[in-house]
Amino acid sequence: MVKRLLDCDTSDLAKMTKDEILTAIAASEGRVLVSEVIGVIPPLLFDISNAELVAACGADLILLNMLDLDQPDYFGLPPHEPAEVINVIKRLTGRLIGVNLEAVGENTTLPPGRRASAVNARKARAMGADFIVLTGNPGTAASNRVISKVLAEIAGEVGDELIIAAGKMHAAGLRHESGEQLVTAQDVEEFITAGCDIVLLPAPGTVPGITMEYIKGLVQLAHSRGVLTMTTVGTSQEGADEQTVRQIALLAKMTGTDLHHIGDAGYPGIAVPENIIAYSIAIRGRRHTYRRMARSINR
Repeated sequence: MVKRLLDCDTSDLAKMTKDEILTAIAASEGRVLVSEVIGVIPPLLFDISNAELVAACGADLILLNMLDLDQPDYFGLPPHEPAEVINVIKRLTGRLIGVNLEAVGENTTLPPGRRASAVNARKARAMGADFIVLTGNPGTAASNRVISKVLAEIAGEVGDELIIAAGKMHAAGLRHESGEQLVTAQDVEEFITAGCDIVLLPAPGTVPGITMEYIKGLVQLAHSRGVLTMTTVGTSQEGADEQTVRQIALLAKMTGTDLHHIGDAGYPGIAVPENIIAYSIAIRGRRHTYRRMARSINR
């Protein structure tokens, strides 16, 4: 029987298949926390990477944003070969590690190593990634149609090996895909048909017009199709006060989502550490928060 992700040690995670990880997440009943970090800028603690800090604050999964797979620089890590950056982070944190791959619109300048493509998805897997997230950073003009198209290509390449999440945290610079048009039931259906395992949805209160009731309906749709969901805090509210973060966390929990994402823009490259802990306590209490924080990576 597969353990809940809440109860998994590092040694458990190392042996789990893609399907077992998804089952473990679902069995945790909305108590899995994903923390996004940037490593191409100096970390908050200077000589300790942002990935290590969010792990210490209780994150279950770590998502690496702005990682150029062709030039994978990452500050705060011990000396390592560039191609080993993901494996080094996994060794230091004992967590499941994911990579943001960015779908981009026309006339968008972005390094090839950060773009969503089947080639980069395969490269991320070879470098040790457990999951990838297909989305768009601010100004990339990533539309849901573009995400669906590249999602289908990536699912055909690595769908049996990598967990694939897809969707948008914010409008990414597209005015016609904002508010409730940021993600619709049709978009969710298209992401599922294209092969995603997890649908990204903005957490209630993080995007104008996005309510708990609206996202709850999309979560129910995804679940009815056998797919998990991840609500996201990708609008810099990871840098808000703890009361606001707790309110967002509880609204996201009420949608029925499986995973909770907290972004990387509280301080440059990382959420405010206290907010990671506050979010975790809001969705699963002190016991499970402190268990994750205290659990040795050598278990």
